[in-house]
Amino acid sequence: MSSSSGAGRRGRLGPWPPAPPPQPQAQPLSWAKRTGFQSRVSGEPVAIASASNSGQVSLPRPTEAPSDLESGPPARPNSALPPPPAATPAKAEQQPQPQPPPPPPPPARTRRRDSDGGRPNGQAASAPLPQLLEEEDGAPERPAHAKYELRDNPGVFPMAVYGFQHYISMLGSIILIPLVMVPAMGGSPDDMASVVSTVLLVSGVTTLLHTFCGTRLPLVQGPSFVYLAPALAIINSPEFFKLNDNNFKHIMKHLQGAIIIGGAFQVLLGYTGLMTLFLRLINPVVISPTVAAVGLSFFSYGFTKVGSCIEMGILQILMVVMFALYLRKIKLFGYRVFLIYAVPLALGITWAVAFVLTATGVYSYRGCDANTPTSNNVSAYCRKHALRMKSCRVDTSHALRSSPWLRFPYPLQWGTPIFSWKMGLVMCVASVIASIDSVGSYHASSLFVATRPPTAGVVSRGIGVEGVSTVLAGLWGTGVGSATVTENVHTIAVTKMGNRRAVGFGAIVLVLLSFIGKVGAFIASIPDVLVAALLCFMWAMLCALGLSNLRYSAKGSSRNSIVIGLALFLSLSIPSYFQQYGLQPYANSSVPTYFQPYIVASHGPIHTGSTGVNYVLNTLLSLNMVVAFLVALVLDNTVPGGRQERGVYVWSEAEAARRESAFMKDYELPFKIGHAFRWVKCIGL
Repeated sequence: MSSSSGAGRRGRLGPWPPAPPPQPQAQPLSWAKRTGFQSRVSGEPVAIASASNSGQVSLPRPTEAPSDLESGPPARPNSALPPPPAATPAKAEQQPQPQPPPPPPPPARTRRRDSDGGRPNGQAASAPLPQLLEEEDGAPERPAHAKYELRDNPGVFPMAVYGFQHYISMLGSIILIPLVMVPAMGGSPDDMASVVSTVLLVSGVTTLLHTFCGTRLPLVQGPSFVYLAPALAIINSPEFFKLNDNNFKHIMKHLQGAIIIGGAFQVLLGYTGLMTLFLRLINPVVISPTVAAVGLSFFSYGFTKVGSCIEMGILQILMVVMFALYLRKIKLFGYRVFLIYAVPLALGITWAVAFVLTATGVYSYRGCDANTPTSNNVSAYCRKHALRMKSCRVDTSHALRSSPWLRFPYPLQWGTPIFSWKMGLVMCVASVIASIDSVGSYHASSLFVATRPPTAGVVSRGIGVEGVSTVLAGLWGTGVGSATVTENVHTIAVTKMGNRRAVGFGAIVLVLLSFIGKVGAFIASIPDVLVAALLCFMWAMLCALGLSNLRYSAKGSSRNSIVIGLALFLSLSIPSYFQQYGLQPYANSSVPTYFQPYIVASHGPIHTGSTGVNYVLNTLLSLNMVVAFLVALVLDNTVPGGRQERGVYVWSEAEAARRESAFMKDYELPFKIGHAFRWVKCIGL
């Protein structure tokens, strides 16, 4: 009985289809491989290099036939069961099962160096990140881009030199915004000098705050171009048209209230964890047209203002283009001086030429004073040349002579902020755009300094700190909110300085310079035409940096091309419709032509029963970056497309990050501050 039952058990057929042979246990996949990145897609060197930094052992990838990017990532090799064989079950049991190939030997282990950018002990050095510096520097000696990486300690002197050059190369991004805004508010040269000193102070303080309590990446915080267009729209609100006296302080107090509201909203966005959820909707296809539209939105100001003194403006543009492009590979004392200091060198040379021409009387007109308002000039001859004298001469500002040597910017120096819900709502939307801009900067800068991308919690923490920085900017009265300077990513790549200590040293220098009143007055005396010419270059760089985020996505995909094209075109066309609606051609307006796109709140096409709703909708839909963001966000998250095709940003996972001591040292809060926030998961690692 037992034999028959044993024979029955031996003859019983197994399940069909037969189970596949046991496969060798694979190592846990790295954070990059779990996201579906494939090695044949543009941007894959970044994913592979980052994956090698995760401390995981990479498995060999089987050879696959190229697939269509439109259909998303291909199916996995073992996702489908094989078809049943034609042989009988008895013969199938007798057929030998194929043996799996032996696992590959583990990669060679190397000793960890402190300058390896946070690779764990025993991890082999990864290939250099193939970013824009590969073409310029050839084969680098170090496996990372930065000469001094995130946690290096180069010494006091190199740290001072590299930190100072880092901020000098970003001088235009920090100081040019107040040079545009203060004249638009009717401020005097003394007011401009005070605002510039305030910007230097707030930029230094907020950079230190972000370095210690934010993402801890070497990112400079400063006045963002994202806030410039909403600020100009508020400045040109209808209720400010009839102001005569003290209009600068009155408008500044409204701006302060709106900026504080926008910063408070950004604090909630970061510290409540909403940013962690929002990251699921944000990827390079959304960020690229949004940031690019920020640069494109100021085309009406750039060359229009340059034309007021065409020879000096053209000279300024040619100088900065020559230094940044034609002379970028020339080295002096081992440094690419022309590339690193393209903006300050071009500004200094053009400013010197303008000084010589002013001193020799080229821009002097008999009986005319450049400081006399055009409306007060009786002579038609002086009225004809008033704009040219104001734009070309370098001695029209008396702020350098009248400003004190010591100035201490303090909170509420312009008065108590005035809060308006409609202006605050406009700034809340601007803070969302600024957060999106910062997300791309976080991801790109982390790769440049040879570390893993931050976790979603670290990103939320950084956005929360940027909200606090914007509130501080509103209290001190800089005129715009504070955010990560987008050009910082390019500056890290050019200066090869990715050390947070050097950035902190430069921030301290900014704070000290803000107390010297002559420094702010000297910057405020830059002629307007030189400012406009530099902004033509800076806004072009901003547009290019925005589009460079597409390197993380499938650039050959028609889906992405259509989404980007529609977002960019509609971001120019829809605001143009709002800006021109209801305007009479050749209408006589006291607002300069280059500021007329920002007065749409008074004549926009949306008319409801509430003037506040009209103000908000007409203003927001006239901003290029808002339209680009909305179009790209809706299309990218509704049109089908794989993660590989969309190029979704790869963020590190908190569980894997806590197991790596190097990652903890890169992003963990200093002085054990993080222990007090361990219960807040959305802003931790």
